[in-house]
Amino acid sequence: MPRYPSPYQVSYTFGPGPLTPGIKVLIWVNVGMFLVPIVMPAVTLYLALVPAAIVERWFAWQPLTYMFLHDGVFHILVNMLMLWMFGTDLERTWGTRFFLRYYFVAGIGAAAVTVLLALAPLPFADLLYYTPTVGASGAIYGVLLAYGLMFPKRPIYLYLLFPIPARVFVLIMCAIALLSSISGGGSNIAHSAHLGGLLVGYLYLKMQRGNPLAEIKYWYAKMRMNRMRRKFDVHRGGRQDDGNRWVH
Repeated sequence: MPRYPSPYQVSYTFGPGPLTPGIKVLIWVNVGMFLVPIVMPAVTLYLALVPAAIVERWFAWQPLTYMFLHDGVFHILVNMLMLWMFGTDLERTWGTRFFLRYYFVAGIGAAAVTVLLALAPLPFADLLYYTPTVGASGAIYGVLLAYGLMFPKRPIYLYLLFPIPARVFVLIMCAIALLSSISGGGSNIAHSAHLGGLLVGYLYLKMQRGNPLAEIKYWYAKMRMNRMRRKFDVHRGGRQDDGNRWVH
């Protein structure tokens, strides 16, 4: 990206800039947890996402802990690079609190979709039911989706060569995740988690835009106010038919 600090100087920078506070914490925690199974390999059996362990043994912490485990250096390197590339501007725009909340909603939602697919009558459900899933990819795909929605026209270089708008890049990734999840596949890539991160991330942002929680709170407060009015025989005042109303 060219920047022009003076008429005589041109400098180039790679990426969105320095790490933001939330992303810095996420990267440090992911790196720390990546080292734990190297010392204690058995910990993966308890912290990875295994639908069978959640359903049969009630390992309820796995939809959270699986996000901080990775299968190899390349796996964690790619995920953390994508987190930095696409998450930095989101955190700057949203603030750290909302960004982290969204990140965990997308990651845990991806786990929930994986478990539901494992329980569904699908050809690959049995394999998914017993297969461990690790990695922050579900949450990262949610971040990628949010980036495409927030900055749809920003160019992303596909294979570092072909510039395409962010919204088109997200649509391509959605299509790949959907088709791969339907086909099942024999790879070790958790396509169901990718699809889940995209889906849950989109639904969460849609809810925030309409803010249904605020609507529920409003109608609940209104219902309580009406109950109090009836209890104390208080009526709303107004200019119409004032003779039949009490003014409070």
